[in-house]
Amino acid sequence: MRKTLAKFGMLAALLATVCVAQQSSVQKEGSNWINVVNGSLSGARNLHIKVQVGAVRVQGGGSQGITYVIRNRSYEGSEDRARRQFESYKINSYVRGDTAWITGEWEAGHPHKFSSEVTVTVPRDLDLLKIETDGGEIVTTGISGRLEAESGGGSIHLDDIGGAISAETGGGSIDVGNVGGELTVRTGGGSIHIGSAKGKVVAESGGGNVILVSGAQGASLQTGGGSIQVEKCTGHVRAETGGGSIDLGEVGGEATMETGGGSLKLSSATGLVKAETGGGSIELFGVPAAHVETGAGTITAKFIASQGASDSQLETGAGDITVYLAPSMHVTLRASIEAASGHRITSDFPDIKVSSEGGQWEPKLISAEGSLNGGGPVLKIRTTMGNIYIRRTQ
Repeated sequence: MRKTLAKFGMLAALLATVCVAQQSSVQKEGSNWINVVNGSLSGARNLHIKVQVGAVRVQGGGSQGITYVIRNRSYEGSEDRARRQFESYKINSYVRGDTAWITGEWEAGHPHKFSSEVTVTVPRDLDLLKIETDGGEIVTTGISGRLEAESGGGSIHLDDIGGAISAETGGGSIDVGNVGGELTVRTGGGSIHIGSAKGKVVAESGGGNVILVSGAQGASLQTGGGSIQVEKCTGHVRAETGGGSIDLGEVGGEATMETGGGSLKLSSATGLVKAETGGGSIELFGVPAAHVETGAGTITAKFIASQGASDSQLETGAGDITVYLAPSMHVTLRASIEAASGHRITSDFPDIKVSSEGGQWEPKLISAEGSLNGGGPVLKIRTTMGNIYIRRTQ
């Protein structure tokens, strides 16, 4: 009885893994040798591609299951040495459960005179696509499910992906078109460009530029030294760079910007804005409240009236501060210049009174206080050495 059960278990295991026949041919192309391997897989909702070398390209939209073509190229001079390379790089394809597999693995060490390219067509309604390559480029378009992609150092290009995306490369660039779910991308040093994401965006680069054209549920963007640019994003946007500039467009929520020394700019936000730079300028237009600090740059901030606005604070070590206020705003203002010799505070509002302390030969402190329309959230403005301009918007 036990032997019968054991045999039945082995048979079930064999049936669970369906190996698929594939065709292979070797031909000469110029001074190189080409090994073409092709085949098809069916009955799978998921696909896992795992290769030790080469680029992987996947196109959705196929109606006849999964089909693939693998072009291996040997740069050896003789056909015998080329064939030995092809035989050492084992290509396998099979279906296990609801997952199809395409794998490429070296039996011995990785030779230098060799390259590979995997091209796959899959049904658009694939549930999950997972791609792993040790160093090649990854290109995927036209699937409605989730995507997980990882390259040791190649670039990644993704577009028209309906589900969530998780993609990582050791150092190449990442280019994403449209994605219908959450997006998480990381690169060791390349640039990141994202077109449109309906889910939350997390993008990290060791040093490249990061660009987000449109986000629908917030974004967290980080780079070791490049610039960050966002055209439009709904939700909380957090942007951080070691030293580059940050330029945010329309933000439908709170915004947090931080750079080691570059400039900061924001077109508009509906929530609190936090901005900090080691020494660059800061420009904010159309914000309800802001906490802003720069080591030495100028600050320009245009405030808009908003229900439930919180207190604001603008501070620079050495630079001018220009504030624009709407006449209808309810705000309590307090401004000061610590080393005011040669500097001044000017205001378009009679309700804001300017005063000074210190004599002709002493360090002067110039301050200004006042309430507009009965007062409201406190706006503190401070510069150590610079002018303060309080302007009325039309």
